[in-house]
Amino acid sequence: MSQVTESAVRSALSRVEDPEIGKPITELGMVKSIAVNGSDVAVEIYLTIAACPMKTTLTTNTQSAVEDLEGIGTVTVTTDVMSDEQRRELRTSLRGDAAQPEIPFARPDSTTRVYAVASGKGGVGKSSMTVNLATAMAASGLRVGILDADIYGHSIPDMLGNTDNPHQVDDMIMPPMAHGVKIISIAHFVEGNAPVVWRGPMLHRAIQQFLADVFWGDLDVLFMDLPPGTGDVAISVAQLVPSAELLIVTTPQSAAATVAERAGTITQQTRQRVAGVIENMSAMIMPDGSTMEIFGSGGGEVVAERLSVLTGGEVPLLGQVPLDPKLREHGDEGTPIVLSEPDSPTAQAIKVITDKLVVRRSSLAGKPLGLGVTRH
Repeated sequence: MSQVTESAVRSALSRVEDPEIGKPITELGMVKSIAVNGSDVAVEIYLTIAACPMKTTLTTNTQSAVEDLEGIGTVTVTTDVMSDEQRRELRTSLRGDAAQPEIPFARPDSTTRVYAVASGKGGVGKSSMTVNLATAMAASGLRVGILDADIYGHSIPDMLGNTDNPHQVDDMIMPPMAHGVKIISIAHFVEGNAPVVWRGPMLHRAIQQFLADVFWGDLDVLFMDLPPGTGDVAISVAQLVPSAELLIVTTPQSAAATVAERAGTITQQTRQRVAGVIENMSAMIMPDGSTMEIFGSGGGEVVAERLSVLTGGEVPLLGQVPLDPKLREHGDEGTPIVLSEPDSPTAQAIKVITDKLVVRRSSLAGKPLGLGVTRH
């Protein structure tokens, strides 16, 4: 039988990541002690706070990693809580020692794709699209977050079935996760269904804190669910994250398309890029396979064409998502349709859109590098 060593146990623990931070617990100083007694191993790990929502996940993953070692006997995993000093050290290791936190997505070297999901009016399914696009991407293996920037009409936590609250590590806000997606919303900070009655400066400060004070980690994609229209939040997002690309959600109805066009033309002032248009509530697929255009047709295509002209660049129609009562039902249940019924026409239409969005706009694939190599 192979001898179990502390080095082998530590190596196994290096494969255990903190789900909130996305780094190995060995790098984060979260392994308090390792005791090896023959083939039996006892590991004690640190939690950032006593009520850490990831406690069960961390202990289970730690135990599984050690149990995979050859010749292992009984594995015991216990927990302790970091001191204030340890939390400060963790914060410094993750965020640096800057006096004021910066917005990581506004840095020139940021690799996170930021999509601001916008609409000209409410009721077109903007939040439903945000939730389903995000969870579809997370299910494909991407690291995804949602910032619920719709301060007055926040709905993202409910649509993801999330009941957890954020917690703090020193001055960092650790966002809860739902279906593999990190989320933050003003809903996490208000009692019940209390209204948020704020003016412009407070809205700006809230968005700034959500971007800078929340520890998002190394995200591949961040979605920002904007309020309808072109008000204070849309302007704040353009100022705080100039690289954010707009996704315009509309319906086939011509009246809705006209209003949606206004949401896209804000880029003429903000200089943002419009990543594309999504037509939601498109033709409804009937049980016999036929379709019914309840809200008309062509709205998404009209918006894409008009924005292409107005912005001077190609704005594609990314997809048409069928009108489907189950999209609403799963949103009410907190189980996005892309996860609950992945083979449905609605989920498949959303998957087509996500596939287009994850393609980097500056890929070098198939392009000559022009290195100027000279043969001698």
